[in-house]
Amino acid sequence: MDFEGQREGEEVELVFRKHLMTAWRGLLFLILMSVVGAVPMLILRDNHDMFYIWLACFVIGVIGMLRVYVLWYFTYYLATNQRVRQVRQKGFFRKSVVDLGLDKIQSLSYEVPGILGGVFGYGTLLLQTQVGNMRISMVRQPEKTYNILQDLVDKAQR
Repeated sequence: MDFEGQREGEEVELVFRKHLMTAWRGLLFLILMSVVGAVPMLILRDNHDMFYIWLACFVIGVIGMLRVYVLWYFTYYLATNQRVRQVRQKGFFRKSVVDLGLDKIQSLSYEVPGILGGVFGYGTLLLQTQVGNMRISMVRQPEKTYNILQDLVDKAQR
């Protein structure tokens, strides 16, 4: 078995994540904390203890950046020959799992947002069902992922 909760005869066809650009907040936090820590160093240049304030702010920034990266890394999507599974890490000890049967999917679509989406290779997938929609934003290579999912849905509905 490749993942927890896998059924007998179920094969993993595709595992994908959101684009790494979704973790930009962590890098921004690191930069912000570095700048905040550098301000006292620039104002009080003669006091060498200000370096430790900058270092503390930098370490807090690195911890914040790692938190965002860990949440990105442990949030993923599995497509099997029977279902699409969304596993979202919502904190260090909290996660959410949503399963959507391939036979329940009525429509699949994707969009690439302008030039930046094409350049950086991300877009949004929309899986529509009678019960509701599963919207997956910032997907890497949305066209490739869409085509694989479309084939899986077609096979499941036959």
